[in-house]
Amino acid sequence: MSPIIDIDHLSKRYDSGTFALKDVSLQISEGEILALLGPNGAGKTTLISIICGLVTPTDGTVRVGGHDIRTDWRAARKLIGLVPQEIALEPFETVIDSVRFTRGLYGAGRDDAYVEQLLRNLALWDKRDAKTRELSGGMKRRVLIAKALSHRPKVLFLDEPTAGVDVTLRREMWQVVRDLRAEGVTIILTTHYLEEAEDMADRIGVINKGELLLVKPKAELMRDFGKKRLTIALYDPLAQLPEELQERGVTLSIDGLRLGYDYDINAERTGIARLLGELTRHGIAVRDVSTKQSNLEEIFMSLVEDQKEEVSA
Repeated sequence: MSPIIDIDHLSKRYDSGTFALKDVSLQISEGEILALLGPNGAGKTTLISIICGLVTPTDGTVRVGGHDIRTDWRAARKLIGLVPQEIALEPFETVIDSVRFTRGLYGAGRDDAYVEQLLRNLALWDKRDAKTRELSGGMKRRVLIAKALSHRPKVLFLDEPTAGVDVTLRREMWQVVRDLRAEGVTIILTTHYLEEAEDMADRIGVINKGELLLVKPKAELMRDFGKKRLTIALYDPLAQLPEELQERGVTLSIDGLRLGYDYDINAERTGIARLLGELTRHGIAVRDVSTKQSNLEEIFMSLVEDQKEEVSA
């Protein structure tokens, strides 16, 4: 099956010589959720803006549903819905009129039944006659999603969709995203809330300084880059770690009652058995042992730090 989005050697260079994007290639399958992670200024919004036809690339091509975004832009844009970072709504327009207006911009005929169902799905039906200026920040973001979906796009871009939204609304919006994916909508998500990506995405892409560092299935990324931390609780506090334990990277908590040890879950030997044996030889009594898997935030930070080290080397 052909990808619904095909990005080939895409670059964006400004007159100053600065690259906002540098030779990005990526294929996105229909019906998947792809999370793009990166710090501010990494190139996430530039990439989305190019695909949506808002920014002209310097080099490379993008096809959406087989349509080139520059030579066949009208057909490509009909397949796309965009929820931008900024909340830009006409303050005196009602919710339902705002959604109907956006639908008309795409040349879609009036469909009151679909608009009603869309507003109900987003918990906006009771607010349909309210002016957008009367809504909370979370409800305004729901209106942006409704507008983006008004013409039944096959691809939905969510650029920081839950910024400034409280925890309850954020989780409700996560469910909306899952429901859309179940209907076959392809979703590209950028977020600073890494738990969103970890919870929802099928694949994770990491972008920094305009370069796409990697794109992997979430489970594979967690397996390849994830580490576990072993925490050992002691019966009696230690004043100092034995030298051989320090050399193996074991750490001691401030109160002297806990040891920490990071190990690779994919390694043939984790070193845990040897560590416990050394504790016994030193007469260090173990009260409890627990492990914790690295989360996506830790993996993301390690990738960005590795890139910094490569640049400075």
